[in-house]
Amino acid sequence: MDDVLFLPQRCPYPPNKGDKIATWNILKHLAKRYRVHLGTYVDDPDDWQHADVLRQTCASVKLIDLDPRTAKIKSLSGFLTGEALSVAYYRQPAMQAWVDEKLASGVKRIFVFSSAMARYVTRAPGCVRIMDFCDLDSDKWRQYAAASAWPMSWVYAREADKLLAWERRIAADFDHSLFISEAETRDFKALAPESAHKVSVLTNGVDAEYFSPEREYPRLDQAAAQLVFTGAMDYKPNIDAVVWFAREVLPLLRQTHPQTGFTVVGSKPSAEVQDLAREPGIHVTGRVEDVRPYLAHAAGVVAPLRIARGIQNKVLEGMAMGKTVICSPQALEGIAAQPGQNLLLADTPAAFADACRQVLDGQTNLGEAARRCVLDTYAWDACLARLDTLLEPAA
Repeated sequence: MDDVLFLPQRCPYPPNKGDKIATWNILKHLAKRYRVHLGTYVDDPDDWQHADVLRQTCASVKLIDLDPRTAKIKSLSGFLTGEALSVAYYRQPAMQAWVDEKLASGVKRIFVFSSAMARYVTRAPGCVRIMDFCDLDSDKWRQYAAASAWPMSWVYAREADKLLAWERRIAADFDHSLFISEAETRDFKALAPESAHKVSVLTNGVDAEYFSPEREYPRLDQAAAQLVFTGAMDYKPNIDAVVWFAREVLPLLRQTHPQTGFTVVGSKPSAEVQDLAREPGIHVTGRVEDVRPYLAHAAGVVAPLRIARGIQNKVLEGMAMGKTVICSPQALEGIAAQPGQNLLLADTPAAFADACRQVLDGQTNLGEAARRCVLDTYAWDACLARLDTLLEPAA
């Protein structure tokens, strides 16, 4: 077996949030064909207990502890160096030394997940380098800027400009660049026309066997008419989504369905999200070992994101569980599902409330069609098959 250097920004295991779900499945796929040398950061202390899983999967592993608070302070150096703050956030000499050691040992294939990790392989002569941007992160920061007041609007706008310049530099330098959807790919080609000929799609998948409605799941101590949202609850777009739904949609829905509950499932809920739990019928779980029981016993799954890029795993997982998903246009972007056939689409509080009523009343049930869509389109092996040719020198 040949060697490959895999550099994701966050420890891939356990696969309990969007980017970790993707990188864990990528890691498993690479390990079928290569000896994988994994270099990554551990930003959640709970993840250290799973280090042996990674060591059993990989030929070698370099895990570096990353305290988010300290890293945020260090990232401010980007104001002095002219870097994007999110790139400065991941600057670690120990990681550079380990990467240099692996390259000196003869590793000739490199797969990078997240633009900040590309800094470690800007000099790698003779190597095939594949960059998986996943999302167009610079545009996400531009959305933050548009939705924020000064001075954060200025900080976010600066980050968008600096990160786009970094993304363009990487795309020009690497052998190939990947984005998670056709929309992301199209947008980046327009922003970086000099690299358009070597940019393409590597979409996310979902483990439909794991997220299966055919299994038995423990019943939760909740009211029957629950709408469920899943996601990391320290992530700004998720926070915005659940607060907006609780404040703008739920009151409209409860005019006709007063017993409707709303459950927010995800780790590290922010103070703003925790405050929602003080309101009747809103339940905030925090970290859970398994999101599937919450999805299995939900009346419907909501994804009311207003800031989003790429493909939303929460939508695919809800569909895989055979649930009717009600989502915003932003949450649907990049997903090959038809509104009204595989899920419901809503873009205003009134439209969201109406769609939820259809689900709660049993007028609309798209769960079977949703799961069929996932099975047909989002199997991980099929999604990742392109890696097998991209990483070969002849490609």
